[in-house]
Amino acid sequence: MKKLTIVISSVVLALGIISCDQPKTENTDTTSTDTLTTERNVGNPADVKTDGGPFQLPELKYGYADLDKSIDAKTMEVHYSKHFLGYANKLNEAVKGTELEGKSIEDIMKGMDMSNSALRNNGGGYYNHAMYFATLSPNGGGNPSGALADAINKDFGSFDELKNQLADAGGKRFGSGWAWLVVDKSGKLAVGSTANQDNPLMPGLDISGTPILGIDVWEHAYYLRYQNKRPDYITAFFDVVDWNVVSENYAKATAQ
Repeated sequence: MKKLTIVISSVVLALGIISCDQPKTENTDTTSTDTLTTERNVGNPADVKTDGGPFQLPELKYGYADLDKSIDAKTMEVHYSKHFLGYANKLNEAVKGTELEGKSIEDIMKGMDMSNSALRNNGGGYYNHAMYFATLSPNGGGNPSGALADAINKDFGSFDELKNQLADAGGKRFGSGWAWLVVDKSGKLAVGSTANQDNPLMPGLDISGTPILGIDVWEHAYYLRYQNKRPDYITAFFDVVDWNVVSENYAKATAQ
């Protein structure tokens, strides 16, 4: 028995020495590992297509992971390829065979029968998300310029005050909804919020006008990273806003 114990101890010691001599292959660069994992786990937005119909998904000008400083890649993928796609498909179903099939989404919103829940929810979801994704950019952030900046200073006093009002509108929206920057009928900028997938083009809402920027405050837009901290998501959102696109929206709205 003593000899057997000595043999076992020798084997264990030898294995320990061999293990210590082996080079460590563990990747301690967690950033690069996380990036590679993200790239493998999300798809390509260009592969996302509707089932057919007049309303298609606008092509993204960036990849799902490109806004990671503010919005994680998985949230972007699910938001675009599941939620936005779902609204588009159901909108196409809702207008199929009706007089609405040949109308623009803006005209459908302005003439909305608010009792038509399928059209209201899915048409609003389509319009709202088209604007949301179009006004994001990995090179976003900073301050507006030109005519939009002048209008912001005139109507809000400062850009910081505009951000405060948008953050307040989005943060205080109970449940799901949107915060909006709109051009009202008088040509002034105004801030407000809507519930669910409503938007200021629809009739009879508390805020009315032509939207030029919308902040999605549904949980699907931020919950994976921010959980219940919606204000943190809204603050980060401003770092990826493409103010050039918002300025183009403003120019179109004021030219009407």
